[in-house]
Amino acid sequence: MEEKDFNESPDTGAPQTEGHEPDLKYKDGKEVAKGGLLGLFIGLAIIAPGVSGSTVAIIFKLYDKLIYAFGNVLKRFVACVKFLLPIVIGALAGFLLGFFAIQKLMEVAPFAVIGLFGGMMIGAFPAVADEIKGAKKSAPRIALFLIGLAVPIAISVATTFASEGARPIEGLQWYHYLIFVLIGYVVAITQVVPGLSATAILMAFGYFSSIMNSVHLSYWKQNPMILLVYVCMVLGFAIGLVSFSKLLDVIFARARTTAFFAIVGLSLGSVVTIFFNSDVYAVYTDWAQNGVDVLDLVLGIVLFAVGLAVAYLFVRYERKKHLNELPKQL
Repeated sequence: MEEKDFNESPDTGAPQTEGHEPDLKYKDGKEVAKGGLLGLFIGLAIIAPGVSGSTVAIIFKLYDKLIYAFGNVLKRFVACVKFLLPIVIGALAGFLLGFFAIQKLMEVAPFAVIGLFGGMMIGAFPAVADEIKGAKKSAPRIALFLIGLAVPIAISVATTFASEGARPIEGLQWYHYLIFVLIGYVVAITQVVPGLSATAILMAFGYFSSIMNSVHLSYWKQNPMILLVYVCMVLGFAIGLVSFSKLLDVIFARARTTAFFAIVGLSLGSVVTIFFNSDVYAVYTDWAQNGVDVLDLVLGIVLFAVGLAVAYLFVRYERKKHLNELPKQL
């Protein structure tokens, strides 16, 4: 198999092998804060449609370390846990922020929220595209790019037009709990593969609204078996993070650039779907029936521009910082 440009590390430019063990230690407080910020976006990605924490990891040059840490947490437990701790704390904060704030803002000014996240994802896309810059474009690689592009768009269309509504999570049979383990596994994949949305996946299964609405003390008292649903999803999520991250680690060691053609396609597809998913389609439908909310539209356009500019400037900053560090690494 021809893969001459597959194994360059984005951090060092040195060849990677399956035995490659990156340095997981944070150099200073700034890097710890960067890990926490990455976690924040990972947490937000579970709630906000189209947001990808993995894309942020690529911008921060932490993606390979993140994949390695998840995949090798049992092998190098202490080192991986120390690296993942700020990210996990940030992810919990991001999830809570998304659950209590983003969801509420989506009810008040949905297009403004979508515009902000859409601008950020478009501004961040060049960081993902950098991974295949100058790479040979063979037929298999182009095919992987097109498949990656189609997957999030297909999921978005399916969740928007083919959804049967929210599925109930009461009165479940034993096999339903196995399904929730599978759902947790798939959601874990969305956290390590740029361009896939946890929200879109949960909507595709028909459980997003049901699960989000179940997070309430009164609901727990009336339906205590929901806790088993959470346990099954967390179990599947944990298994998915470890096993799929390990698989990606092996794939990147053998055919990194080829794999990133698919990832770039997924990321570009997610940029499209952030402006077309079930949530934003409801906004468009409401505007068509009741007239455009001018304030929401204008605010969305402004926040789109702000998000795009901030994200792209950060990408340029990280590029420059990376170039300045290369002589030291060499």
